[in-house]
Amino acid sequence: MARTEFRSVDDYLAAQPEQAQSILQQVREVIRKALPEAEERIAYQIPSYRQHGTTLIFFAGWKAHYSIYPASSGLVEAFAEALSPYVISKGTIRFPYDAPIPEDLIGRLAAFRAEEVAAVAQAKPSARSRA
Repeated sequence: MARTEFRSVDDYLAAQPEQAQSILQQVREVIRKALPEAEERIAYQIPSYRQHGTTLIFFAGWKAHYSIYPASSGLVEAFAEALSPYVISKGTIRFPYDAPIPEDLIGRLAAFRAEEVAAVAQAKPSARSRA
């Protein structure tokens, strides 16, 4: 795929190979359902979901698979059994196009990322408490 400056997730999906578009649209819908308050946007030229100033999750389509990012060590550990059929490397979970979409798992991953990010934000001292 040629380098493109996507302006929206719709633009990104439209630029994907036809056979990947419906799968990626389903992934999008699962994430949006799991993160209804998140802002959908393009970051690093792939779809991302941001809430409370922090990007929670990304997805992207590739030649032979689609990916979900980031796969933190906490997420991978928490979902070790469910993720065992998939390739995980460098914070990326790869799902093959030729397998059923694990909608429940993707929704749970998105929700976990929201909880994970919220816990980190809550643990950080606020600017007011440091003053």
